[in-house]
Amino acid sequence: MTEDFYRQVTEPFSSLELLASQVVEGFITGLHQSPFHGFSVEFAEHRQYNRGESVRHVDWKLYGRTDRLYVKKYQEETNLRCHIFVDTSSSMYFPSPDSGEKTLHKLGFSLCSAAVLATMLIRQRDAVGLHFFSSQEDFKTEVKSNQTHLKYLLSELEGRFRKSLEKPKLNVDSDMAETLHLAAERIHKRSLIVLFSDMFQGESDPEALWGALQHLKYRNNEVLLFHVTHHGKEAALEFPEKRYCMVDMESGQEIKLSPAQYRQAYAQKYAAFRQELVNRCNQYRIDLAEADVAEGFVPVLQAYVAKRRKVFK
Repeated sequence: MTEDFYRQVTEPFSSLELLASQVVEGFITGLHQSPFHGFSVEFAEHRQYNRGESVRHVDWKLYGRTDRLYVKKYQEETNLRCHIFVDTSSSMYFPSPDSGEKTLHKLGFSLCSAAVLATMLIRQRDAVGLHFFSSQEDFKTEVKSNQTHLKYLLSELEGRFRKSLEKPKLNVDSDMAETLHLAAERIHKRSLIVLFSDMFQGESDPEALWGALQHLKYRNNEVLLFHVTHHGKEAALEFPEKRYCMVDMESGQEIKLSPAQYRQAYAQKYAAFRQELVNRCNQYRIDLAEADVAEGFVPVLQAYVAKRRKVFK
């Protein structure tokens, strides 16, 4: 079951490294016909034009407003440090490979997305570190930008990916707040923090979680939060019309119900949970992106590019 499912969800890719490479190559090709063209070189500041130099980078719009010649200065994107955090708690194993779903579970999707994003970053000569956490941080790497480091990251991600398809780990909760507080104390250089999580700790202990995210922002980091969901089932309770035994993957608590009976009330509560997430991110100036496992990896890269254009200006 595991190997068949792995081949199915990564078809036609034979490894996570190849998957990441193919996704990034296709995305970069698309950028040449999109508003993101030229994202690998970022505007830094203006300086006064010196007579005799090339007019290639003259800001003609500014000239029209000021009647003076100024040149745009750019900086190569070599100074970004990115820490990618992946939530590995039990709720991230939804939906289970044994459920017959044709999509990855949230953890598998997050691991693949992290591989794609790390490949994009290191191709831009940016430095990447990787962290896995649940009730505690159980894996972290240094932040480096070379190809050897990328191969190491992809190897770790693929190992976790394959293990995640074998059998869901039940009754493993998340202590995201403690993990992020520790990260804020350890990360001494301004960085981009990318977090993949379903954010269910935000439902059980919101103040602790948002306090930790504030801590990261207070330490002058930028934060990009990917809210990982299976939108159809988690937001709309789209299940066939029959009775189910629902199991809380983190607590083991069971409840028998018919989804149709609770769909409307559930959808309203989930919408409130989602709106609170949006409101908090707006309040603390955290970039929020929806990462639906059914939508593929390109939206993840689009969200990163949009965020990247705002970092370190």
